Amino acid sequence: MTELAGAATANPYYGDNKPGTIGLVYPGSEAKIVSAEDPTVDLEIGDEGEFMFRGPLVMLGYYKNEEATRDAMASGGWMHTGDIATQDEDGYFTIVDRKKDMILTAGYNVYPAELERVICGHPSVALAAVGRLEDEARGELAKAYIMLKPGTQATGQEIVDFCRQQLAAYKVPRAVQFVDSVPQTSSGKIMRRLLTDIDDGSRGI
Repeated sequence: MTELAGAATANPYYGDNKPGTIGLVYPGSEAKIVSAEDPTVDLEIGDEGEFMFRGPLVMLGYYKNEEATRDAMASGGWMHTGDIATQDEDGYFTIVDRKKDMILTAGYNVYPAELERVICGHPSVALAAVGRLEDEARGELAKAYIMLKPGTQATGQEIVDFCRQQLAAYKVPRAVQFVDSVPQTSSGKIMRRLLTDIDDGSRGI
């Protein structure tokens, strides 16, 4: 993060190394997981919430931007990272998604990255991106944009049924659109904010 003067966490050189996690917080610094809706509420081990950090590496603020500084910094020197993460019983943190990408459906938090990992496990799927749809009844819903592997076929219902086997009901995408390409950065990161550019307006399976 550019708001930190260096790395905040790492897997230890000596001791347990847990692949898939971002490791432990460096000595002299602190981190915690708080509610994504109310940052004054600390969450329990294993719960998904926003990753907060404080310590000597944290910036003083954004140059000539007091409003952005107020948004990023909380009381007590804690900084909002904007990352959704979990902490395990050994203190290791795992990043789940970005808070700004979170989909709030009927009061439940849905994280696109989790859905994308599950959908990409389908044998016909080459790449998946998940965005949000506005919904009058539930606020927001998840929509999957899917690229199929050459020579394969799949239907939207197949994808939904595949997701239902591995996800809670509220996380299952409510709409599926098959696409030829997904907007990505040069490093392959999905550009979710551009999914609206390829959306065909379909709202079902």
